[in-house]
Amino acid sequence: MAKSLARPEPFTYDDYRLLPEDGKIHELMEGDFFVSPAPSPWHQTVSRRLQAALMKDLEEPGLAFVFNAPTDVILEPTSVVQPDLVVIGAAKKSYITGRAIEGIPDLIIEILSPGSLDRDGHIKRKLYQRLAVPEYWIVDPEHGLIRVLRYDVDSYGDRARYDRSSTATSPDFPTLQIPLAPIFAPL
Repeated sequence: MAKSLARPEPFTYDDYRLLPEDGKIHELMEGDFFVSPAPSPWHQTVSRRLQAALMKDLEEPGLAFVFNAPTDVILEPTSVVQPDLVVIGAAKKSYITGRAIEGIPDLIIEILSPGSLDRDGHIKRKLYQRLAVPEYWIVDPEHGLIRVLRYDVDSYGDRARYDRSSTATSPDFPTLQIPLAPIFAPL
């Protein structure tokens, strides 16, 4: 389960950079630190398979850049996250710097773990919504489901729900066609 450490003044990216490398996932959301254990092998399998599909459809043709965790995404000075997968469209290449991704990605994908349900489903959702992340996928590897949230005006709306028999798409990347049966195929 993720734990939050709060203090009177918000933590910033400068504080975050002082954390030790300990094999855990460290994130900073609206000034509070969150620490989680490393994900399970099944979580990582689904992540790796999704990343390969995204790279084939988006990165290889030069439409976008695909990153996997751990990669810092600096959304604002008090919010630094490490999404499971991040897609940066080619037009936003300048967001990719020597230290992190600095700016709002086109697509963020979080893969649920037992300890991340509240963080990914609520805390990050509110943060990504407030910062107008265009599209947010919440992947449930245990049930073979993907919930797609799309930013519109002030909030997220459900754009799609995919099961393991579906093909995932994104309106920002028309060439993206990910058949989900192989993504969620058992080991």
